[in-house]
Amino acid sequence: MQDPYGRTITYLRVSVTDRCDFRCVYCMAEDMTFLPKAEVLSLEELDRVASAFVAKGVRKLRLTGGEPLVRKNVMSLVRSLSRHLESGALDELTLTTNGSQLAKYAPELVEAGVRRVNVSVDTLDPDKFVAITRWGDLAKVLDGIAAAKAAGLRIKINTVALRGVNDDEIADLIAWCGRDGHDLTFIETMPMGDIDGDRTQHYMPLSLVRARIAQNWTLVDSDHRTGGPARYVTLKESGQRLGFITPLTHNFCESCNRVRLTCTGTLYMCLGQNDAADLRAPLRADPSGRLLDAAIDEAIGRKPKGHDFVIDRRRTAPAVPRHMSVTGG
Repeated sequence: MQDPYGRTITYLRVSVTDRCDFRCVYCMAEDMTFLPKAEVLSLEELDRVASAFVAKGVRKLRLTGGEPLVRKNVMSLVRSLSRHLESGALDELTLTTNGSQLAKYAPELVEAGVRRVNVSVDTLDPDKFVAITRWGDLAKVLDGIAAAKAAGLRIKINTVALRGVNDDEIADLIAWCGRDGHDLTFIETMPMGDIDGDRTQHYMPLSLVRARIAQNWTLVDSDHRTGGPARYVTLKESGQRLGFITPLTHNFCESCNRVRLTCTGTLYMCLGQNDAADLRAPLRADPSGRLLDAAIDEAIGRKPKGHDFVIDRRRTAPAVPRHMSVTGG
């Protein structure tokens, strides 16, 4: 699949649920209204859509949410999709999680062919963790990460950089990941959805994060890629790998290879644009899959050149109204 700008689409992110057991302050309002179950695709339908993308050349599938591991029977979907790993049609099946359910599911994930996971951890301070996630328990997440490592999963930690919140922990997070052998990626906060607050007061450009890291380590640019938007460096002193996802200060649109499917069957061709395609109707109208294939082709044909993300103190409204949990990260 190629979009109008010659970019080959090889990466599909699938949100299996908009629900989450956390309420992170930069992602959700505390009092969220979630989708009615009737609007959500069944696990079998999610499998059909994801498999249609694999047949069209997608080589990487990432399950997201919300929190994907709170979806009832989600492991049946993971096990079913793993057939594409066995056939060689898929290079990687992975997921992004908040870690709360990892202790329970890590061995099953490995059994199903998952080899690495991304875990969101924005602080190593238990009290601060509660303040950021509202409902989270850091000890439970760290236990989940330990269980995942013991089961054989490689772990990448995702940290949203928040000015005045966790910017004093950058060195501690790097040291922790270095000790435990985890890669670490810093992410700029994204202006998506009403979060009951003003993002501008906590927005921190990663150029500042990188400058702080450079005070203690020598950063060497790396050509390492995982198929996503992160740009990587290696810390010369330790050999540790760090990633930076910079949708605002240095967008990654020119190399975008991905689209996002929501749990309702809506396909977003760009995280930072509102244009979308309904795949649920053609999926349910035609068991043969021909209408679905045509809908996918039409959607890829109008993937935009780039996003419209901006964080500006004069413009506190989100760039797009939907929450990150709806789109799937």
